[in-house]
Amino acid sequence: MEPLVENIIIYSLAAVLCLVVVIVYLRKQKRDSKKVEEKIVKAKLDGMYEPVSLHPVVDPNSCIRTGACIAACPEHDILGVKDGKAVTINASKCIGHGACFHACPTEAISLCIGTEKRGVELPHVNQNFETNVDGIFIAGELGGMGLIKNAVEQGKQAVDNIIKSFKKGHQAEYDLIIIGAGPAGISAGLQAKKHNLNFLIVEQDSLGGTVFTFPRQKIVMTAPMDLPLYGKVKLFETNKQTLLELWNAALDKNSITIKENSKVEAITPENGQFKLDFLKGDSLTTKTVLLAIGRRGTPRKLGVQGEVQEKVAYRLLEPEDIQGKDIMVVGGGDSAIESALLLADNNTVTLSYRNEVFNRLKPKNSEKINEAIATGKINVLFNSSPTNITKDAVYLSTNVPGEELNVKNDLIYIFAGGELPTQFLQKAGVQITKKFGDAILKHEK
Repeated sequence: MEPLVENIIIYSLAAVLCLVVVIVYLRKQKRDSKKVEEKIVKAKLDGMYEPVSLHPVVDPNSCIRTGACIAACPEHDILGVKDGKAVTINASKCIGHGACFHACPTEAISLCIGTEKRGVELPHVNQNFETNVDGIFIAGELGGMGLIKNAVEQGKQAVDNIIKSFKKGHQAEYDLIIIGAGPAGISAGLQAKKHNLNFLIVEQDSLGGTVFTFPRQKIVMTAPMDLPLYGKVKLFETNKQTLLELWNAALDKNSITIKENSKVEAITPENGQFKLDFLKGDSLTTKTVLLAIGRRGTPRKLGVQGEVQEKVAYRLLEPEDIQGKDIMVVGGGDSAIESALLLADNNTVTLSYRNEVFNRLKPKNSEKINEAIATGKINVLFNSSPTNITKDAVYLSTNVPGEELNVKNDLIYIFAGGELPTQFLQKAGVQITKKFGDAILKHEK
């Protein structure tokens, strides 16, 4: 009987130990779920719960709670685990890196645009990247895909589909004109070169598109990518300058030049081809068009007196070259905050924001701007809006009736968002639709 008693004791102890482990695990899971629930409540109060662009959507039936998506996300508190399943928390802070999409071992995550409550306007594009207008294609950010790696892949695939769509008999100056020299446009140009197409890349600003408008040292989150005619590039976290140098090297290696500072005003179907009219008055013809432009479009202006002066800018390129100036930054988003912080080291910076508190900032930016305000490094004027810009000052209205502020000023940077190129697209005949939670990137099952 003694061996039997010993066995009973051993098995009982093992059972108790297993029970204790399970209880501890369940209690920890409950505590963690409660913390995530509290974060979700706070995110809703702060207006951070509803996504504003590309964001992850988790399939609860496929999620096995490995936490790989949370660990892979370069931002903080975008995803969490609640009741044993991954859920979104501060979805509006997601900027579409896509790291969670690739990290999930069960492919439970899709990257979607818009929600059931909040739609996002996007041009109609089919699986071949072609719009409702035969011969006009779209790749990259304009189609909802802002992630650099995927924009590069889309640019390449779009050109492959363009080649299949060529129609005989149409004479034009070019086989393909690519509008936009960002990640999608550059990749498309390299792929077009690979297939010996007669093509041209045009850009309203400079090489890099939206990336070019970032401050030099701004970190650009990206992932390994395969550039046509260049090879695989292993980049995980690099700054704007390094990325631009890479693209320049790839273009130089293949003798591709970009027609910069050339804004296309209109795309008109004409005799089985397209006529592109430029802002400077010239025009070109092409068999096909690939739109690889950003969704930000043209910077939104304030429409106030004096805004046309040279001291007014809508992007910050070389903050380290600006010193000893009285500078005003207008705006309350991440771009405005980041620019104000970069300029504050060597200048006197005033930040004007029309609302009473900052909303939807990345956690690091929120922490840094609050610290800068507390230490007096940056003077923030909430509930204020510029009304007049003169050579030496900026005049602002406030929420106090009849009150007007006069701030000494040498330079003013305006970050009021961008005008979406909706009218430009509609003029070309491209249909615009609202996406309510549509999957832009999903795993094929």
